[in-house]
Amino acid sequence: MDIFEKLRNNMGSLGKYMNQAHGYFAFPKLEGEIGTRMKFRGKEVLVWSLNNYIGLANHPEVREADAQAAADYGMAYPMGARMMSGQTSKHEELEQNLANFVGKQDAFLLNFGYQGMVSIIDAVCGRNDVIVYDSESHACILDGVRLHMGKRFVYAHNNIDSLRNMLTKATRLAEKQGGGILVITEGVFGMAGDLGKLDEIAQLKDEFKFRLLVDDAHGFGTMGATGAGTPEHFGVMDKIDLLFGTFAKSMAGIGAFIACDEDICNYLRYNMRSQTFAKSLPMPMVIGALKRLELLRTRPELREKLWYVVNKLQSGLKEQGFDLGVTNSCVTPVYFKGGVGEATNVVMDLRENFNVFCSVVAYPVIPKGQIMLRLIPTAMHTLEDVEYTIKAFSEVRKKLEEGKYNTSQIPSIAD
Repeated sequence: MDIFEKLRNNMGSLGKYMNQAHGYFAFPKLEGEIGTRMKFRGKEVLVWSLNNYIGLANHPEVREADAQAAADYGMAYPMGARMMSGQTSKHEELEQNLANFVGKQDAFLLNFGYQGMVSIIDAVCGRNDVIVYDSESHACILDGVRLHMGKRFVYAHNNIDSLRNMLTKATRLAEKQGGGILVITEGVFGMAGDLGKLDEIAQLKDEFKFRLLVDDAHGFGTMGATGAGTPEHFGVMDKIDLLFGTFAKSMAGIGAFIACDEDICNYLRYNMRSQTFAKSLPMPMVIGALKRLELLRTRPELREKLWYVVNKLQSGLKEQGFDLGVTNSCVTPVYFKGGVGEATNVVMDLRENFNVFCSVVAYPVIPKGQIMLRLIPTAMHTLEDVEYTIKAFSEVRKKLEEGKYNTSQIPSIAD
């Protein structure tokens, strides 16, 4: 069989909807200045789909720093991978500032979050090591685990008894093979918004010998007394061996980091293939990240405004009887009953008639018969935005219950 013919005949679980979904449900274009109001297909919409938690994307000091750095250095400098010719004092300064902020000895700057997590797992775990990971881990963790050439065990989501059971099996296997154990979980699970049980997982170190890697993409900048993340929220920062954070959420940028002990950080610097063989992060992005981190550290009112909006949104939805699942973070999922066809009609109604833009999740990402509308509140949203959205959701729910969206087909999207 021709390999391209195989691909054409099976576009994948999401790709099979491409003709109906592209440009609207998938790969939509939000245009204009980043904010709560943007243009979608030529019309202004209220946006709840941007990972701009504390509003840094268009903060004037951030825009000024980005522009000045681009003018001073352009987008090319430094050239080459950091190990060869792409090292600068600004990269080192950002790493040290990140380490200080999250209470670790050192940090290593990564070009991208997804790529970084895959490469961290690859660098840390050898063939004889065993990985134990949460069943609802992000795709970057799953891909890193799948590339692992050794054994792996998955435990039921946030189920400590299941984790203990898997650790028992992993311990026997690791001792037999002469390897170690790496446990991987998330600080904030980005789909449902619940927190990884970092305190309870950390307590298992009294029973088992393992190292703990936490992906805190959604927690970094939003959780904890200073915004240092979910480990700070739980008071277990010293129990987290490898702390991963990304710039793509609270810092509204590109890049990521891994923070840990200095000797392990140096090991990663010399052994992470995604960094060794990739061009250094461009200087404007590094300087921009320094400014974003400075504001994250020194402007707690931004995080306070975020949580004001989060609390108003989530409490208001709950008061109206909406199901938010188990979220206890900024991520706000709203669950309805319905199929894929109904989900698409719900979203079209919200976007076309209520001018509300949010992400929709349906099967196969979540179980059949469920619809999730996922809201990402930011410090830029207002109480009026919250009230309007709750009203729109209430009207949509009524239509859904009356069967007005009932269809098994994804509607075609007219240009």
